[in-house]
Amino acid sequence: MSRRFFNPSRTAVIALTTATLMLAGCATIEPTPYVPLTGDALVDGNAQLAVARAKDKVLWEYRIAATAMRRGLFEEARAKLDDALAQAAANYGNINSEAARSRRMFRKESDKPFVGEPYERAMASFYRGIVYWSVGEPDNARALMRSAQLLDSDTVDKTYAGDYVLFDYLDGYASEKLGGDGSDALARSRANARAQGRATPPDYDRKANVMIFAEYGRGPRKYAGGEYSEQLKFTTDQSRARGAILQIDGRTVKLPAYDDINFQATSRGGRIMDHVLGNKAVFKGTTNTVGDVALVGAAVSANNIRRYDGSYNKDAANVAIGLAAIGIISKIASSAANSEADTRTWDNLPQYISFAALRLAPGEYPATLTFVDASGNPLPSGTRQITLTVPAPDPSIGAAPQDTVIFLSELPN
Repeated sequence: MSRRFFNPSRTAVIALTTATLMLAGCATIEPTPYVPLTGDALVDGNAQLAVARAKDKVLWEYRIAATAMRRGLFEEARAKLDDALAQAAANYGNINSEAARSRRMFRKESDKPFVGEPYERAMASFYRGIVYWSVGEPDNARALMRSAQLLDSDTVDKTYAGDYVLFDYLDGYASEKLGGDGSDALARSRANARAQGRATPPDYDRKANVMIFAEYGRGPRKYAGGEYSEQLKFTTDQSRARGAILQIDGRTVKLPAYDDINFQATSRGGRIMDHVLGNKAVFKGTTNTVGDVALVGAAVSANNIRRYDGSYNKDAANVAIGLAAIGIISKIASSAANSEADTRTWDNLPQYISFAALRLAPGEYPATLTFVDASGNPLPSGTRQITLTVPAPDPSIGAAPQDTVIFLSELPN
């Protein structure tokens, strides 16, 4: 009487096919449209934005906004920041479907819509606050500074929560401009400065009508570390520029480094998403190990399919086939699990940000801006001749006094 035995090769094919179908389609690669570059960061950025996938649009808007700020194109920056901040708020916390799908085991972190790390979202709010101030809306500027500080408050290690110097300082300054009391915000700002060994912000001058914002150095960039690239890490370069000096109208205005964005990026402790990435990495490692053990077990069982007397050992065959199937599926699952951290980076942020306020009558002022090293020595090619314009007050009846906002940057625009 003939006996029917399992066919190992047929079973292995079925197992492999099933596993492949289970995991197929989990990672599709969309081609990146080719965009010819002109060398103009604003033109090229807008061209990239026009063809960018929806999940990357906020990133390009952040980058374009920074370039626009450096060119004094505040309206361009406003449009990009308004859209980026709205999209980031909508997508934060993986609310929408794309973001939710990205949290599944077999989808990459970079599949979710970009919102940025807290320091990136904070800088977007900071820039938007500057733009509000430039159009005579210090109340809205204050709201954005508070939002920026709040975005820095979700650290695991609360030592580093909400510790920007300038955000609190400008919060209080806007309050003073609006006739309120900014002393509490000033005290917080100075406490943060002391804790970080930074320059102490000066007292507020309500009558100052020129608000000068400055930035210098190159900010952090992201990369992935760990066995499965599950760790989000940062590359930081120490800026040669450690301060700036503005000579204008016979005065010397110091622009010290009140905040270090590299420090903010790297001192946050853990993130909620770290746990998601960590779980993926554990899954990847576990399934890979299970696969190895199962395949070794299958090989051992296969050696026992034939007994010493030459008869067929059905139990050993079934065990070998089962272990082989488990091993194949586990190895495929391990390979398909995407534990990689999202390394998309707002890559044209500064390292340092600064601020000063002064009183100037309406008119044009030739000025010298000098970036200096840690010892206060001028950097080679670090001196620029600029002209600052303070417009005359609006003669309209009832028009509120409006500050002149100047944005100075060492970074290329």
